[in-house]
Parts: sequence; C-alpha cells; structure tokens
Amino acid sequence: MTKTKEEAIKLIKKLPDECTITDIIAELYFKQKVEQGLKDIEEGMTVSHEDVRKRMAKWAKSVGQKQRNKISKK
Repeated sequence: MTKTKEEAIKLIKKLPDECTITDIIAELYFKQKVEQGLKDIEEGMTVSHEDVRKRMAKWAKSVGQKQRNKISKK
C-alpha cells in the first residue's frame, strides 16, 4: 500500500463514526492544502506580509475605481 493511501486511511479512521462522505473529502482536502503550503514554504514559494499588504491595497483601489465608474455611468 502506498504512503498516501495509508495516510488517507489513517485520517479516515480518526473521524467520528457518523461522519459523511463530505466530511471525509473536506478533511482530505484540508490535509492536502496544509501539506502543499508547508512544501511551498520549504521551497521559498511565499509572499511577504508587506507584499500582500501592497497587493491588497492595489486590488482594493482598482475595485473601488471600477465601482465608481459603474456608478458614474448610471
């Protein structure tokens, strides 16, 4: 049995007996996303807090501009 399959079975066994398929899928999805995030960190594939702030400010400004343009066209 592969390591991935063993880990999935182990995770499922830890869930309550009354869990649904949706619960299982959500747990597996969460586990995969956390593992991918940790791998990204190890590989230096991250964005600094300051860069995120700059990107969000730029995005918010562009969204605000689009909203103002919509309103002015009415």
